[in-house]
Amino acid sequence: MFELNQLVKITILLLIQYGTGKLVLDRGVKVNYTRKINHFALFFIPMYLDELLSYRGTITVVLLNAVLSVGLLSVYIKPIRSRVPFINTMFASFDRPEDKPHTLSWLSTQVAVGWLVVLGMMSWMMQIGLEGLQFLPIFVNAIGDGLAEPVGVRFGKHKYKVYALFSKRKYVRSYEGSACVYLTTIIVFLFFQSSFTPLQFWIGLGTFPIIMTLTEAFSPHTWDTPFLLGIGYLSLIGLSLI
Repeated sequence: MFELNQLVKITILLLIQYGTGKLVLDRGVKVNYTRKINHFALFFIPMYLDELLSYRGTITVVLLNAVLSVGLLSVYIKPIRSRVPFINTMFASFDRPEDKPHTLSWLSTQVAVGWLVVLGMMSWMMQIGLEGLQFLPIFVNAIGDGLAEPVGVRFGKHKYKVYALFSKRKYVRSYEGSACVYLTTIIVFLFFQSSFTPLQFWIGLGTFPIIMTLTEAFSPHTWDTPFLLGIGYLSLIGLSLI
């Protein structure tokens, strides 16, 4: 069942990347949009397939998924993608012009560190009885961060800038995009209300969305995920102590 589950996931995700890459190359669609289509697919298609195939993974399987996710990014290195048109088209789906030539290094390090944070924090939360909150930061990152860039590109009128990882160059973000993170965090937090005491819930509702919004706003360019997940989990552990 594990092999079938992984094969179906990989096939669907690669086809989505290829399709969105064609939109960039043939239709001129902005990479800011196609990149986030892949972002949503990467988070939600595996969840849907796990439910559809009645598959439940252990921490060990999650670790194997992490290794597989990072390892698959190696096919995008220039010597390979320059020789394989299919892979080059997939790469085009997330290769933002402003990220060149660091697209792959920033993405691969973000994915690797993001998985490390998820694995470490999920294990910790299971040990202290907070397994019911494991997916809260993941949903905030998947939905809030996923919407922030396309909304900012399309509707962002009020800009601010942040640095990229190990770079002196500044990149533009928008308050409109950050507002997506704030509103998303409120909505997601409401769905987890039963996991909190009344006092924890109201304190969390007043503080957690602000924490996550500021975390996304000040995270390095392309490196939102590790910070949103790390700060999100630590905030929830702190909230549980109230």
